[in-house]
Order: sequence, then C-alpha cells, then structure tokens
Amino acid sequence: MKTPTVDYRQFRLNRVNEPRFSHLKLLLGWLGYFALYFLTENLIPAERCHPVHCWLDDVIPFNEWFLLFYGTWYLLVFGSLLYFLLYDVDSFRRLQTYIMVTQAVAMAAYILYPTRQDLRPEVFERDNVLTAVMGFIYAFDTNTGVCPSLHVAYSLGILSVFLRRRESPLWWKVFLTADVIGICFSVCFVKQHSAVDVLAAAPVCLLAEYLVFKRGWGQAKTA
Repeated sequence: MKTPTVDYRQFRLNRVNEPRFSHLKLLLGWLGYFALYFLTENLIPAERCHPVHCWLDDVIPFNEWFLLFYGTWYLLVFGSLLYFLLYDVDSFRRLQTYIMVTQAVAMAAYILYPTRQDLRPEVFERDNVLTAVMGFIYAFDTNTGVCPSLHVAYSLGILSVFLRRRESPLWWKVFLTADVIGICFSVCFVKQHSAVDVLAAAPVCLLAEYLVFKRGWGQAKTA
C-alpha cells in the first residue's frame, strides 16, 4: 500500500501556512463556489434565465443508460482530488487551481448571463432504476446555471492533469480518456446540458490550461 507523501495526522489549523500543508488552503475555493452556487440557484429565478438550445439537442435523445457515465463524474472529481492530496501534492495544486479557474469563469457567466435548459423529459418513457435516479438528480439539481458546463470542464481538467503525469500508467490514461469522453456525451443524453454548454466549456478549459500549465498558477511558490 502506498504511503501518503504528507502525514496529515500532524495537521493543525495553526500550521496551515507551513509549506507541507499550505496546499490545503486551495480547498477554500470550494466554499466560495458552493456559496455562489447557493445564491445563484436561489436568487436568480428561472424566468430570468436565457434558454440554451441548438439543433443538436433535438437530435440527441434522452437515454438513461448514459447515467452510468454521468455518475462516474462524482467519483472522478472526489477520487482524483483525494488521490492527489495523498500521493501527489503538485498535481493536487494544479488540478484544484484548474477547477477554481473554471468555477470562477462559470459563476461569472451564470451571474452576468443567467442560462437554463428546457430539455428534460416531462415523463420518462421507461420506468427503471436509472430513470428513478435521474428523477432524483433532476429534483436537487435545477436546470439553471448551465452554460458553460462545469461537468465537462472538471472532467477535462482531471484528464489533462493525469495525461501529463509520467507516473500514471498507460492503461489508466486510456481508461480515463474513454470515461471523460463518455461523461461529455452523457450530459447531453441525460438532458442535464445542451450541446452548447459542452462547447462553451472548451474556451474556459483553454484559459485554465494556459493559467495552470503555461503561467504556473498551480505550482508551489518557492523562496
């Protein structure tokens, strides 16, 4: 079993500025994101949101089987951050910074140009476990604040970090690439996003790529 690169058992709040623990401060970005998410979800009514739609949305049918890809997104985000937190702090810094950049851009877009999608089926054609889970997801995740898609942005960020790691085995890179492609398609097939939202995530990711890997925003500061 691999040994964590940092012994977090020694962590105390008054030690957060120590070099070995300072990367934990990046997790505060999630507090800011969830606060803004709560505000945008509750203070911007759906009537004020601009519908997002394109012809591809009419071609892509609802298919609950894509929930199998869509559901891996939650595991992918949590699992990747946890893995890097334990075993590769440099990659954790890069990924968390990448996520924070995409969050900042997306939340600015959701506030300045509120969006929604009206693609969800009113009634599921089939009654099974997958559609029951989709109904649950629809209930707590509203159809507003959708463009650009953070599901796509996070997934591409995770893939980018892993592909750059020499330590990551080839089989994992191939598997992860297939899973991320599946996730990007799945958001349209389970009608959580318009194809426009998926495409809009591309320039957001390019900005994050530049800031994290070209400008070095995700690197540790050295004296």
